[in-house]
Amino acid sequence: MIPPKANSTFISRMEDVLEVYTRPYEIKRPLVCMDETSKQLIGETRLPLPFGVGLPQRYDYEYLRKGVSNLFMVIEPLAGRRQVKVTDRRTRLDWAELMRELVDKHYPEAEVITLVLDNLNTQTIASLYEAFEPREARRITRRLELHYTPKHGSWLNMAEIELSVLNQQCLDRRIPDQATLEREVAAWEEERNRAAATVNWRFTTDDARIKLKKLYPSIQR
Repeated sequence: MIPPKANSTFISRMEDVLEVYTRPYEIKRPLVCMDETSKQLIGETRLPLPFGVGLPQRYDYEYLRKGVSNLFMVIEPLAGRRQVKVTDRRTRLDWAELMRELVDKHYPEAEVITLVLDNLNTQTIASLYEAFEPREARRITRRLELHYTPKHGSWLNMAEIELSVLNQQCLDRRIPDQATLEREVAAWEEERNRAAATVNWRFTTDDARIKLKKLYPSIQR
């Protein structure tokens, strides 16, 4: 979606995220991006026909809907490191638990984690206080520096790029249940991390001020 013209809210958040992306790699202050997506679980009504010479595996057009799973994508683009967590839902409590795992399990040595994320209402510091006791919520909060992409600006989130890769390489087929989904995603994650695939982000603030000039308000004096 294209944001409206002269949108100061959009450009202020966009330039904030773009500035974050110019920061050099710092092991004590890692840059991390997170996003989420859903996957419809689909079972078969009939066994697929096996591969043959010159023939792909064939599936019946009928299928069984077996619910929806949520996937959280967390990627450190400068290090080529990502984690994917499969959950039943994507509530405030699920996001809060993901944040606790981020600071305690994935980045225990980091002083502060710089986190770029979309502006969903579940992804706020308030969610930590709904999930944990105040002391624990505050402990996690101190380890996070949140930067939100603007509305209509999810393309600014590098985790969205990684979700696109996941969909193309792993999720673009029928998966019958959450246990299978978890195994397949874990195998994809291991292979992707072994390759240490990084994200080469090139769109800068200077580019935005030229290519997205119409989004910048006219200065009133």
